[in-house]
Amino acid sequence: MSGHFRPPTSAHVLRKIKQLSVPKADAIYMTNRNPRNLEKLRIANKPMGYHLEKPGRSFWHKLEVNVSGRYVTAEVKHFQNGPIISASTSEWAIKKQLFKSKDTTAFINLARVLAARCQQSGITEMMCNIEAVPGGKLDKFLKTVEENGVALKEPPQYVNPKPWDAKREDKPWDVLEEDIKN
Repeated sequence: MSGHFRPPTSAHVLRKIKQLSVPKADAIYMTNRNPRNLEKLRIANKPMGYHLEKPGRSFWHKLEVNVSGRYVTAEVKHFQNGPIISASTSEWAIKKQLFKSKDTTAFINLARVLAARCQQSGITEMMCNIEAVPGGKLDKFLKTVEENGVALKEPPQYVNPKPWDAKREDKPWDVLEEDIKN
């Protein structure tokens, strides 16, 4: 009976699992500790807020620009944790490079600094409901942020299909250009 098949015992199976799950000495493992990972995958809860609120609270990250008497401050706020990234013309490193702290070049350079900080922290999309006058300082600020790789529109939250829904082929990590532009 050379063709006789003998199923493995549970001890043999446990030994095999242990061999496969124990990390090898030369292997490189990485643990993702990014608290924004679920938001990047579009599966984190996006709060809806109240339906009477304008402009609403349906965002993970939101851009806010505050123009005071002397300085301009831009912040990226998380819906739960408040401001997480900020840049201001009152910071010494930025103020030292500017001629005035509220002119057009200040807005453009502040946008570059904010976009670089967003890129470094892994935030590439945020909601922006700032209405700017075409050709104005805020308009140039928003265009500079977009030119430096930060989208000012968040993708929609991924909705897990139910068994009774039609078969869906999309994946939460595939963000299509049509989703961002709409």
